[in-house]
Amino acid sequence: MNTERWVRVVAGLFVLVSVVLGAPASPIFVSEWILVFTLFVGLNLLQSGFTCFCPLERILLKLGVPGSGACGR
Repeated sequence: MNTERWVRVVAGLFVLVSVVLGAPASPIFVSEWILVFTLFVGLNLLQSGFTCFCPLERILLKLGVPGSGACGR
């Protein structure tokens, strides 16, 4: 898998986990403040779409994951 697919997988996992932990109707509810993490992930995905800067992608590249070729890399 390339960096683009890893970013999608990790972002999706983070959103699902934070919603499960932050939704009051969830059986493993912790706190509604965890939903702020969902907001952070969404904002990060939005800004990376415009700026081509994604911290997770940089980390994955340093770990040796093949790049996606997106954004001229």
